[in-house]
Amino acid sequence: MMNIDTALKEAMSIAGAVGVALVDYESGMSLGTSGGGEWLDLDVAAAGNTEVVRSKLRVMSSLSLNDTIEDMLITLHRQYHLIRLLNSSRNSLFLYLVLDRERANLALARHYLKRIETDLQV
Repeated sequence: MMNIDTALKEAMSIAGAVGVALVDYESGMSLGTSGGGEWLDLDVAAAGNTEVVRSKLRVMSSLSLNDTIEDMLITLHRQYHLIRLLNSSRNSLFLYLVLDRERANLALARHYLKRIETDLQV
């Protein structure tokens, strides 16, 4: 089992990682962040991506989809933004990972986030 700080450090060790946040999408607040920088304010990004998650959940509800979201991918020219919703026992949390597209392996990043989710103790 790992705590939030360890989970964020693990996520930052993923090839191409630029920044990561653990976010509560009910409140829009970050429970922790790592990385980022001048051009990437993770608290602002976390709050904004909260709206993305809420919107997708509303659409799924409107369509009466009986399913859950594993992750969401936003592809930019130079970056991948990966949103990984945590399992149902912690259903209002997600991991938000920003990757440098030139250095990242998206399949491995998804695999590592899934492993971090499994080991994370909040």
